[in-house]
Amino acid sequence: MVTLFRWLVRLTVGLILLTVALVTLAWYFAIRSLPDYDGSYAVRGISAPVEIVRTTEDVPHIFGESDRDVFFALGLAHAQDRLFQMTVLRRAAQGRLAEIYGIGALPADDLARRLGLYRNARASLQAQDPEVIEALQAYAEGVNAWIEQINLGARGRGAPEFFLYPEDIAYWEPADSLAILKLLAASTTVQLRREVLRARLSLAAPERGQDLVAMRGEPPLPAYAGLFPGARFAAPERGAGPRDWTATLAGYLAPAAGASANGFAAAAGRTAAGGALLANDPQFALTAPGLWYLARIELGSGGVIGGTIPGIPAVLSGRNTGLAWGITPARIDDQDLYIEEVQPGDPNRYRGANGWTEFTTRRETLRIRGADPQTITLRETENGPVIPAAHLDLATILPAGHVAALSWTGGYGNDRSMTALIGLMRAQDRQAAAGTLREMIAPAMVVTLADAQGVGQVLAGAVPHRPSGHQTAGRMPAPGWLAQNRWQGLSPAPAELAELDPESGIVAATGAALPGSGGLGHDWGDAYRQNRLRHLVDSREVHSRDSFIAAQNDIVSPVARALLPLVGAELWFTGEPAARGTPERQRQDALALLANWDGSMSEHLPEPLIYAAWMRALQDRLVRDDLGPLADELTELFPDFIDRVFRDTGGASAWCDIRQSAPAETCTQIARQALDAALLDLGARFGPDLASWRWGDLHRARHVHPALGDMRGISYIVNLIQPTSGGEMTVAHAGFLGHGRNPWLNVTGAAYRGVYDLADPDSSVFIISTGQSGHPFSRHYDDMAGLWRRGEYVVMSLDPALARAAAAGITHLRPAGD
Repeated sequence: MVTLFRWLVRLTVGLILLTVALVTLAWYFAIRSLPDYDGSYAVRGISAPVEIVRTTEDVPHIFGESDRDVFFALGLAHAQDRLFQMTVLRRAAQGRLAEIYGIGALPADDLARRLGLYRNARASLQAQDPEVIEALQAYAEGVNAWIEQINLGARGRGAPEFFLYPEDIAYWEPADSLAILKLLAASTTVQLRREVLRARLSLAAPERGQDLVAMRGEPPLPAYAGLFPGARFAAPERGAGPRDWTATLAGYLAPAAGASANGFAAAAGRTAAGGALLANDPQFALTAPGLWYLARIELGSGGVIGGTIPGIPAVLSGRNTGLAWGITPARIDDQDLYIEEVQPGDPNRYRGANGWTEFTTRRETLRIRGADPQTITLRETENGPVIPAAHLDLATILPAGHVAALSWTGGYGNDRSMTALIGLMRAQDRQAAAGTLREMIAPAMVVTLADAQGVGQVLAGAVPHRPSGHQTAGRMPAPGWLAQNRWQGLSPAPAELAELDPESGIVAATGAALPGSGGLGHDWGDAYRQNRLRHLVDSREVHSRDSFIAAQNDIVSPVARALLPLVGAELWFTGEPAARGTPERQRQDALALLANWDGSMSEHLPEPLIYAAWMRALQDRLVRDDLGPLADELTELFPDFIDRVFRDTGGASAWCDIRQSAPAETCTQIARQALDAALLDLGARFGPDLASWRWGDLHRARHVHPALGDMRGISYIVNLIQPTSGGEMTVAHAGFLGHGRNPWLNVTGAAYRGVYDLADPDSSVFIISTGQSGHPFSRHYDDMAGLWRRGEYVVMSLDPALARAAAAGITHLRPAGD
């Protein structure tokens, strides 16, 4: 027995030592991939020495003798900090994620291949201006130079993730950057999902399903079943519910995920310092690392500083010496879904405008980690690529014997959008910026501009021409064989929508409909946030940088202010006094809290939690009896719908009556029942004391690592979780997951914020949601996350002396052979 005990002790000690050795070895190789920001490297591809000056926040300031050398160094800096992210973004655009992630990424690859993101990117390369092609080539050479340095110096493959996903790191190509821009364009639009949703609502509730998504003033849509008599409502699988969309963001961006932003500016006459102000905060999925990266580059036209996306050699939001700009995804209707009839007995032909027509087909092979390759057949019609029924809930709306094809402004080659973005960086005034933005195709966006003479906004992006007789006006899938439904070409956004010299000296955009933009879109961002932002900027005669920062971080919910008085109109301070601990008393206490609440969605308050739970329960009760299981997939709040119901607009109060019950329920009864249900659920989570509840207990930002975030143990290292204020429709956007046990998990937000002060450019401030580095063991992996959560910023200057004075490291690049 003693001998056995001794051997067990020896075995245990041996296992402990082996574990320590393995952990030490893993740590060593992981640390090897951390870049040395004080290094000096001999590289091919530059004509003269280049400096990359790193600030204490790891922001690179790049100085070179030529624009080509500067773009080279930007590519190298991106690769130093975000090489894994860049390769994953490229794979997502190429449809090659399954090569590293396995079978689970196959649907994303299949969709990317069918959208033709990489194929159209390659076809667009030669359409760029010569200096843009040179910039793309130099950027690619800079990325590749760092890959070579990794191989020469045994620098841990460049990132720890590459040890878990050991595919070879392919060299960067100029078309890769164009492909990521295509992926960005596909990810910022929501039109495809909205068309499918309208069709499903029409099938589920033919009489009034469109109430949920109808815009004010729009004519009613035809019944989807009338357009396609073979279409039938298909309920989702029981218990399936919506998929956790954050798990699908393996490429940091996902087609049809949607994005938003605030962009607002004040001319010099409306500012205290006598110089224009501009603020911008693009809102995307919260990932770790975040999508955005801060950088400053010194071009021949002057310094440029702001937010970039690794893989794209352009400052997408920022300023130069004469101009500031910010981007807001525009909700124009840039996608149309067509239902195509397949010829009976011949799956290779479909009904075209002139009769049965052969599909255009090609075959591609998808490699899958841990499984055999799969070959897919890609088909196209005259309207665009065929999207299989397995994607984006298309199976629920397709009649038998039909397929769906997509027309999309970004689905073409010869796209000069990269030329427009790099031209924007070099423009020195609003007029020059507006001119270069005429080249923009996709993504469509509202660009906010400011210079010494004033402010303005420009709608940039291609607009499809639809015939006046289009059966659904692009709001819902339409028969693809009818000429009256087909696009008649693309054109730049109407020049008359550009506002380059507003009389008020103020411009603001949130993705809501632009004045005069009728017919360009049907799914604009909510007007509540737009009106709140306009109130914040119009209510002050004179603005400062701090007032713009306050507006950018505003957490007051205009929707709560609008809906609570309406929904609770007959509930406030009603009923007999109830004893403590009873449901009636808890409801009265909740209503008393909400009656005195100003709508601030602060993480430290109970009122936002009660309000959010109440509205979610209310909307579910209103639609559940009509939509059935489809109600589980309505993961967002439709405030205009609730407003119409409680105002009985067009008889919409009929939604309050539960079809399956004999009595006729009133809207007041439904509101009270929904509040009781919400309080019951929250009480089970947090106890009966309402005053102790906190919005931040459930509304927590989850910055998830797309590759490692679901791995046990590792997820605690790479994911960032922190309570946050705000909500779906506050100016400081903090979007919800929308389903599951915690539907209020914060999964989207301002991944980048910037406020640019042209009166004192060196006081301009910037922040990203995590940190500059994508390396989990770097101190810059999450060093900005706390600042971001608190609404704080870092200062970035175009003054070279200031950059060098605060340098935490200077990387020297010299031409190979010197």
